[in-house]
This record gives sequence, C-alpha cells and structure tokens, in this order.
Amino acid sequence: MLRALRINLAARHYEVEVAPDGAAALRLAADWRPDLVVLDLGLPDMDGVDVIHGLRGWTSVPIIVLSGRPESADKVDALDAGADDYVTKPFGIDELLARIRAVTRRTTVHEAGEAKITLGDLEIDLANKTISSGVRLTPTEWHLLEILLRNPGKLITQRQLLSQVWGPMYHKETNYLRQYMAQLRRKLEPNPGRPEHLLTEPGMGYRFQP
Repeated sequence: MLRALRINLAARHYEVEVAPDGAAALRLAADWRPDLVVLDLGLPDMDGVDVIHGLRGWTSVPIIVLSGRPESADKVDALDAGADDYVTKPFGIDELLARIRAVTRRTTVHEAGEAKITLGDLEIDLANKTISSGVRLTPTEWHLLEILLRNPGKLITQRQLLSQVWGPMYHKETNYLRQYMAQLRRKLEPNPGRPEHLLTEPGMGYRFQP
C-alpha cells in the first residue's frame, strides 16, 4: 500500500516520504515538517491514535487516517485525537485525492483567515456576521456554522461541536446539535430535507461540503 500510494501521489506532483511504523513516522514528521499526513491506524509498533496524539503535541498539520476498522468508535477516537478526516479500506485513490484536496482547502482557508465563504447561492461574511439575501442567525447558530465553514470537508465530531459551542459539560447533549443543524438547514439549504452542504455523518458528527 505504501508503494502504491507513493507512486500515485508522486505522479500528481506531491512530494512524498514514507515511514514503516509509528515511531519512524513521528521522527520523520519532526525532521521533514510535512504539509499533510496520511496515517494508517494499524501500525506494527503502536496504535495510530497514539501517533495522532504525538503529532498534535507540536503541530496542526492536517491528518487523514486510513484504516480497515469500520466501527464508528474507532473513527471518533481518531477524530477526537485530532485527525482531520477518515478513509476506510478498501478505498479508491480518487476518493483519497478528493479528501486530500478538501483538507488542503480547509488549511488554506484557516491560514488565510478568509472571512467570506460561499454556501450554495449564499455569501456568508464571517467577520461581519452577515448573509446575503437577508438571512439572519442567532449567536449560537453563528458559532456552530463558523466552526463548520472554517473546516471545509472536515468531519467535526459531535463531541467537538458540543464542547466548543456549549461547553465540555454538554458533550452528550446530541439533541442540541440535531435541533440547531435542522434550523441552519432550513435557513441556508435550498432543500433542507436533502442537504448538499451541511451534511450529517450518522453517529459521528457533521461536515461542511463546499
């Protein structure tokens, strides 16, 4: 798999380094300072989640996890540890490349501090808290929406959203999220029943799809 990924990514003009295990990956990341990490959870020397914790101790580099573990709990653990997205094996190279482009866009938006974001036919100005066509949001709706919009393509877990918007004591109150996401979709999506931009990942979290 390492060889196949390296060949496919290099063919698309990415500079690629590979590591055979978690310890080597942490050393290589510290020396090479990559723009993106693609990480398998099933490593020979440690769990991939431990590698995520090690990276997050000093860098915010985007991390895409690859794993043959289909259970939601494993995905949530990786995402809560700081991964940006999760791809389950088997996967197509086109899907992985799309996820790479998505997290790269997210990083670019975050670093540039971009204040104006397009959602369908609407233009959302995060700095001035305005939306074209006169759409109005409550402060809580703005807070929730801004987290999603500043992370395009990234799966944000329910725990992350609840903790950031309502506080750590509310990390189990998933009904709050369902209610507010339904309100945001009614105000922002052309067809709230079949949303195109504010997406639910069942049992895991939510994602803004540009």
